[in-house]
Amino acid sequence: MTSQSSFGSRLRSLRQQQGLSQAALAGDEISTGYLSRLESGARQPTERVISYLAKQLGVDRSAFDTPPTSGSLGQAVSMAATTDNDGAAEELIDALAAASDEDPLLRWQALWHIVKYWHRRGERAEELAALEQLCALADELGLAALQCRSRTTFARCLRAAGEISRALELATRTYREAKEARLSTADTGNALLSLVATEAEAGRLPDARTHVEELLELVADVPDNTRRAEALWSAATVHSRLGDDEAAMAYLGQAMAALDSRDDLTLWARLRLAAASLSLQSRPALTGPARKYLGEAETALSLVGTPVQEQELLTLQAHLAFAEGDRVAARGFLDRLDLDQLMLSYRDQIRLHALDSLLLIGEGHQERGLARLKQLGEDARRASNMDLAAEIWRLLAEALEHTEKFGTSA
Repeated sequence: MTSQSSFGSRLRSLRQQQGLSQAALAGDEISTGYLSRLESGARQPTERVISYLAKQLGVDRSAFDTPPTSGSLGQAVSMAATTDNDGAAEELIDALAAASDEDPLLRWQALWHIVKYWHRRGERAEELAALEQLCALADELGLAALQCRSRTTFARCLRAAGEISRALELATRTYREAKEARLSTADTGNALLSLVATEAEAGRLPDARTHVEELLELVADVPDNTRRAEALWSAATVHSRLGDDEAAMAYLGQAMAALDSRDDLTLWARLRLAAASLSLQSRPALTGPARKYLGEAETALSLVGTPVQEQELLTLQAHLAFAEGDRVAARGFLDRLDLDQLMLSYRDQIRLHALDSLLLIGEGHQERGLARLKQLGEDARRASNMDLAAEIWRLLAEALEHTEKFGTSA
């Protein structure tokens, strides 16, 4: 038998042994994107595909049945815990698939690292599936801290996927249980962070404001720059949704000041992406500060950026170009993104498609662009993301008002 995860590991090993690129192995029959997902274990190969790849590699079909060479699950967990290398995570996926009677706590630890791997790669469907298992294992173990960590992460992923109602229910329950169990400040704070972000996304702004004040009080005396910066960032998000851009930028400024790049370079860069986004959402857009923040973020992400963060950077660069009136550059940034293979959060995806619609209008495709904006607003409304829906409907109203101007200047 060829399991999904072991097939991918073996396929990648055989390809690398022969010095083939993914494009060379894929040939004319399959796409490199599909091949990449086969190697990562995200897709199950058909018999036809297995036969084709065996022919391309010049090996017998049974070559894919070789079991993975990773050691015990415990060893694989240790390797994944000490490196962010994708290979270690992929071996851990294989080891977990092969394990049968391992201790539930060890399986939870394995899944925790696998969740982080899928998150880093932007594979949201796989991340959600792993989180379902993670939460079930935490419940089986009956450990409140692990239940809190599993559910907090699950709620964040659901929110990013646009499942706001489900995320809000889970985040509310998790924070309540964290307080009842008197968990650590770290666990309670993370649960509260997730709840604030979900309430803000759902448009429950009075609740979000109350809870973000609790969060700031909770972390006020914590000697952890990362945790304080995240709390201040949450406060900035809430005040931005409340329409108080001045307070939002003040909180975000405090967050950036609180965190040195040596504390957490990834978060340092993400804060600057957030500051650029907030600057571009101001009316009028603050393009100067946005360009400065994006430049700083780009430098940092060139060292530590994930595929998701690279897409976030490109997205904001497109928004900046549009705000500066350079539609050609904005379209150029969009062309570097595959709009059908986005790893962005639901909110960022909707905003990006809205930008694409505005560009279509400016390029003379008014009817198509206006129809897409209307559909995006409806999609956000059905997802219970009323704040985002209102933003899209505002763009639609402005586009309708200025359709003639867009058309003549294209």
